[in-house]
Amino acid sequence: MTYRQAASLEDAFERALGAILARVSASEGPIALAYSGGLDSAALLHLAYGHARGHGLELVAFHVHHGLSENADCWLEHCERECAALGIRFEARRIALEAMKRDGVEQAARTKRYAALGGLCRSHDARVLLTAHHQDDQAETVLLQLLRGAGVAGLSGMATMNDASSLLGTGSPCLARPLLDMSRAELEEFVARRGIAYVSDESNEDIRFSRNALRHKITPVLEAHFPAYQKCIARTAEHAQAAHRLLGELADLDWQACGDGQRIDLAAFRGLGDDRQDNLLRHWFSRRDARMPSTAWLMEAKAQLLGACDDAQVRVVHPDCEIRRHRGKAYLIPRSDSALASAMPRIFSWKGEPSIAFKEFGGSLHFDAAENGVDTAWLAAQSLQIRWRQGGERLKLAAGRPTRSLKQHYQALDTPVWERQRLPVVLAGGKLIFAAGIGMNHVALPGNPSNPVRLRWESDII
Repeated sequence: MTYRQAASLEDAFERALGAILARVSASEGPIALAYSGGLDSAALLHLAYGHARGHGLELVAFHVHHGLSENADCWLEHCERECAALGIRFEARRIALEAMKRDGVEQAARTKRYAALGGLCRSHDARVLLTAHHQDDQAETVLLQLLRGAGVAGLSGMATMNDASSLLGTGSPCLARPLLDMSRAELEEFVARRGIAYVSDESNEDIRFSRNALRHKITPVLEAHFPAYQKCIARTAEHAQAAHRLLGELADLDWQACGDGQRIDLAAFRGLGDDRQDNLLRHWFSRRDARMPSTAWLMEAKAQLLGACDDAQVRVVHPDCEIRRHRGKAYLIPRSDSALASAMPRIFSWKGEPSIAFKEFGGSLHFDAAENGVDTAWLAAQSLQIRWRQGGERLKLAAGRPTRSLKQHYQALDTPVWERQRLPVVLAGGKLIFAAGIGMNHVALPGNPSNPVRLRWESDII
């Protein structure tokens, strides 16, 4: 294995982290890094320490204790001790994992680890979170995606920098990988040269995990016949990232032509070729932070959206959401929540607050000042009830308007059937005074209101 010249790894890291920080929005927060105590993160810790010290930056290290190994307490103590020796601020967080199948534990640990890191970043106002992913990790990721039949997005591997709010949580900083252009062999040489202490996780030797099987059984054979395979695969990932960006730009153009707010116009969508249709649907899922659908799922969704009878109630279910069709439009909506559907009527009173949250109904009731509304004193004196509509309710929007059933109002407003099922009604003294998505019931309200307000429903469900 050919290594960079002595000290050039530090130079490469300086350039990589400098480029990352130049792209981070101006912030006074510290640079955070994920520190497990293993060889890779130990190298990252010392490289980041050298950069922070040379540039007068604050550094904080985060450790997640998952408790899966009997050595986890020792790893925590090691990490705390190493950070104390360097004068680096350190904080650990413990997570608990439920008993599940081996692959489930691996995924659950990853999900909870990133969630914990995101919480730590927010509590410290970190400007960026660094992880120790390197070139060998990139090669393994692309190979695993290839073996799973992934598309261009999967073959793009890991980016040097990306928004990872879906992993770290809303309000978290970006995730950055300054070691991504450096091989594990180079990190091993750096750690040995510096005499840096690190821990070894025995689970990394368990070839029942797919990544470990690839690392210990497959990549040594690749390296024997293709010594530069990591760099070549990393270059392929860069090409795939470029292709993925171009597909995103094409999807943006198609969205402008077919998208209608949160919907897709199926007449325009039908005019696209199969590949562009698939690309647009995947782009739609990405916009909604949903997991990418499989090719088979896309085929089924398109068959139902474009092939079902006009009056058919199309519903294609995905683990994160579902696609519906209504009057020539396709909708991507959250999956039906049985807890919402079973929400019981709730009695409440209004005490003048601007809004009241009703989590069991999936939204908030707002009270907005308005010329044509309900008298505030009268409303505050009522015993109010919020519930789902039961059928037969009727509402009159204004003095000169007819009294119509809620179903007729929703039809006139072109409100899809599934959306109507998530719109509650409000009663006062047993009489309907408001229907979400429609408005106030004129015949149930007292005349000559003083300081009138109008009720408005705001759903938490996108």
